[in-house]
Amino acid sequence: MKTLKLGLIGFGRIGKIHFYNIQQRIREAEILMVSDPAADLSETGVATGTPDDILEHPEIEAVIVCSPTDTHADFVEKCAAKGKHIFCEKPLDLSLERISRTLKLVGQSGVKLMLGFNRRFDANFLKIKNLVTSGSVGNPHLIKITSRDPGPPPLSYLKESGGMFLDMTIHDFDMARYIMGKEVKQVYASAAVFWGEDIRAAGDIDTAVITLKFEDGSMAVIDNSRKAVYGYDQRLEVFGSKGMVNVDNNKPDNHFFYNENGVHSALPLHFFLERYTESYLYEMREFIKALATGHDISVGGSDALQATLIALAAKKSVLENRPVDIDEVRP
Repeated sequence: MKTLKLGLIGFGRIGKIHFYNIQQRIREAEILMVSDPAADLSETGVATGTPDDILEHPEIEAVIVCSPTDTHADFVEKCAAKGKHIFCEKPLDLSLERISRTLKLVGQSGVKLMLGFNRRFDANFLKIKNLVTSGSVGNPHLIKITSRDPGPPPLSYLKESGGMFLDMTIHDFDMARYIMGKEVKQVYASAAVFWGEDIRAAGDIDTAVITLKFEDGSMAVIDNSRKAVYGYDQRLEVFGSKGMVNVDNNKPDNHFFYNENGVHSALPLHFFLERYTESYLYEMREFIKALATGHDISVGGSDALQATLIALAAKKSVLENRPVDIDEVRP
């Protein structure tokens, strides 16, 4: 297998993860150039330049887009126009109309597009997916997802993120569709602000419960918080006609200490960089393999569109305090 030549746009937290995974753990690919005007790129040891330098580079076959959200669709369209395959972090955009336009251009170009819904590649969630797909839990009736961050992001980030549903919960919307293997028909969401007026001032929320109804009547219940004082809370359960399967939080160790004050154990891993370390590697390996072999990519543009539809329906549900059918927000 030849070595795939890549470019990387964006060298923040996620960009760095992808960079070092590729350079150190994926032998079939290498990054030739990195672009990020806001980052110190001296540690990369590779060529640096502008996004246009990457797009015009004759050897670069694919581009990894880890730039701010409001630049994703632009870079995806520019990469497609240059015939370069794309791995893009979520969300593709905050506008359904723009997502649809971008996906049309990508489809016309013939390049491959993969979206960074990394949780699909987590070993725990893959096990649940396999048990559901194999029929071990029977007909799945209910999926419950708990996703709580250890603390809210900076106010500057909140103002640009599109809100909690499009920034944070979008992962859970994607997981609900992915695990259940069904499309969402209706959304009802209730939300509040408990952790600071700056969040409210940014027009955002920090706590929510969302109920999804799938096309066959089965359901999902998702609860979110921007701040769990005990760490990054990531749990998932599927209940079906033949049984139930769930996964608990990952911890740095599995000890239990018993004394006169009670039973004590380690807190969950602190945040997504620690909790989902391997999932970032596995999703990138799939992207590289799909480009090398011509195989289909398991999470693409249509998944980005569906997750965004659910997120916008959830926002509408909160604003109007009622269940919202997906068709109401569909372009």
